[in-house]
Amino acid sequence: MPGMKQQTAQLRWERHTQTPLLVLALAFAVAYAVPIVAPDAPRGVHRACLWAEWAVWGAFALDYLVRLVLAPAKWLFVRSHPLDLIAVLLPLARPLRLLRLVSTLLLVGRRARMSPQITLTAYVGGSVVGLLMFGSLAVLEVERDAPGGNIKTLGDAVWWSFTTMTTVGYGDHSPTTGLGRLIAVGLMLSGIALLGVVTANIAAWFISRFERDDAEERRQTALLEALTTEIKELRAEVGRLSAAETVPEVPAQSPGIQSPGLTSPRS
Repeated sequence: MPGMKQQTAQLRWERHTQTPLLVLALAFAVAYAVPIVAPDAPRGVHRACLWAEWAVWGAFALDYLVRLVLAPAKWLFVRSHPLDLIAVLLPLARPLRLLRLVSTLLLVGRRARMSPQITLTAYVGGSVVGLLMFGSLAVLEVERDAPGGNIKTLGDAVWWSFTTMTTVGYGDHSPTTGLGRLIAVGLMLSGIALLGVVTANIAAWFISRFERDDAEERRQTALLEALTTEIKELRAEVGRLSAAETVPEVPAQSPGIQSPGLTSPRS
């Protein structure tokens, strides 16, 4: 019973914090984008965005700790949620904004997959948009001031992210720094993974549709066979009743009674 109560408390916590954490993730997106899109903004704006990023990461880290406390089996929870632990510890290793970005994306993606209200299509679509946006901002941040870099505007970064995620790679824009190339590798792998998920989802939809059609066809075939058997039985019954009505009944006669008009021979 205690384990069941703890499990219920954990599920209740995850259900109640789902929407607030997603709202915080949107706030993180804004706080991450503003300093990159508007590098000439006042220093107070940049400082506020920095504190907002750390606050959002702290909220997700607190969420992980609370779920760990509420989990009935602590070690099992840690082993079953390795990405959550990595995302919580990653920004502590080195205070880079990109690390906070990666960790927050991991935590948001983990919680989104746990939500029963979010379908696979919505999750994949949100992942594509999120990776496209954050990939563009991240590569713009590291490549804009790089010597010899050719990604200088947000439009260039979005175009590069789109061609990279789709594995097209025109080559008109490409990162020149090591960190930018690392971002490119992450986008390419993410694009391939999402493309595989979309392809598998479409294939599963077609398979389930074919299975439903086959099941409906089998049901109709079984119904037709049952109706055919019933019709045959009805025809046989009607034939037996018709034969019974057409056969005349011959009245039985007693041995001592003779038919009228017949006389016994004289001796």
